[in-house]
Amino acid sequence: MRVGVVILAAGKGTRMKSDLPKVLHEVCGRTLLDWALSETALLASQSTVVVVGHQADTVTETCPDDVTAVVQEPQLGTGHAVQVGITALDPSVDTVVVLPGDMPLIRPSSLRTLVDSHASAGSAATIMSVNLDDPTGYGRIVRSDGSVSAIVEHRDANDEELSIREVNTSVYVFDRQQLVDALTRVTTDNDQGEYYLTDVVGILVEAGASVEAVSVPEDEGLGVNDHSQLATATAEIVARINHHWMVEGVSITDPARTIIEPSVALAPGSTIHPDTWLKGETSVASGAVVGPQVDAVDSSIGTGATVRYAVMHEATIGDRAIVGPYTYLRPGAVLEEGAKAGAFVEIKGSTVGKGSKVPHLSYIGDTDIGEKSNIGAATVTVNYDGFRKHRTKIGSRVRIGSDTMLIAPVEVGDDAATGAGSVITKDVPDGALGIARSDQRNIDGYAEKRRKRAEEETD
Repeated sequence: MRVGVVILAAGKGTRMKSDLPKVLHEVCGRTLLDWALSETALLASQSTVVVVGHQADTVTETCPDDVTAVVQEPQLGTGHAVQVGITALDPSVDTVVVLPGDMPLIRPSSLRTLVDSHASAGSAATIMSVNLDDPTGYGRIVRSDGSVSAIVEHRDANDEELSIREVNTSVYVFDRQQLVDALTRVTTDNDQGEYYLTDVVGILVEAGASVEAVSVPEDEGLGVNDHSQLATATAEIVARINHHWMVEGVSITDPARTIIEPSVALAPGSTIHPDTWLKGETSVASGAVVGPQVDAVDSSIGTGATVRYAVMHEATIGDRAIVGPYTYLRPGAVLEEGAKAGAFVEIKGSTVGKGSKVPHLSYIGDTDIGEKSNIGAATVTVNYDGFRKHRTKIGSRVRIGSDTMLIAPVEVGDDAATGAGSVITKDVPDGALGIARSDQRNIDGYAEKRRKRAEEETD
């Protein structure tokens, strides 16, 4: 058996009321189309085709290199879409899996079971179905002697058919040749004037072929047609991901308020607190405590590190480092082992060396800090001259006084210090104290002079 996949992604998604194509809306960091592609991961398919239509170029640009996109134009229904898709499949494919591009809750294992059941039964077609308490709006699976005899759309169903709870999910496995033959006999004799893929079932049955249905859990049958359904799908996927990590030994203290994207890697023994969103290629090592209120994208958090109330993008947090509260780590921020970035600190393109601290109220940009240095409150490395960025170098065991401005490019040597309130424009040698501020001058009687001046101006 050589499997090919056709994903239907041509629709506009009118009920989304969005300029973005429906299949490019995201669930937990992945587009709906990406979820559809990931669902086929266990099939080892020989060929995968995505049928596009609305904003075809935009959708095609998101497809991986090993996926073929074909345009359905005009869009004449699901049967026509599959007919277009089959033409782009590898000729060696003999079994065709068809699924919509807006069903992110299908488990890969369920799709694998569907294909295996199809192969073992030797059917012309096998349908993925679910049983719903309220099947309103769904096509009903009509059975005869256990096998499927027809799929009847809700709008075309009679009273007896409307009472059926088993419904079609629009996910199928077909024998390729029998599918091709049946599609040539599909007509537009329905209230939409379209070629229904569901009509293929009746055509196959009429020809004496076997059609089966395999039921899966109800949640897998959910499609996304509006933002409410998108939120429902997101909540289910978040719950699945969090359950997986908790079983693997990660402590998630409030799963309902924690979002972990599928590409994230967590180590057993790590702890995730509420209102945390871990995105992209973020990783969290054992013993790390993340949250509450952390937004981390493509960042790594080391063993035993603590991160709370922070935003991180492409940042690296070393073992036992401390971040937060209210910290912003921008791309290229690196905290080495035991380093600290504290309250209201922003770091970008900089390395904070082992055991060094930027405790509060500072901006560190394009800077290299050595080991065991302390950066005083309200320090700024002034890295931009309006045209170019420049680097600052701060050595080891340095003490930067509060409210110091370091005008890059500048270097502060090992064991050096700066006086509070200084504007440092020249290098400070090893072991030296750099001070750049004017002498203090007190003006006696200043308050009384101001009062008298104000009284004179009001007279």
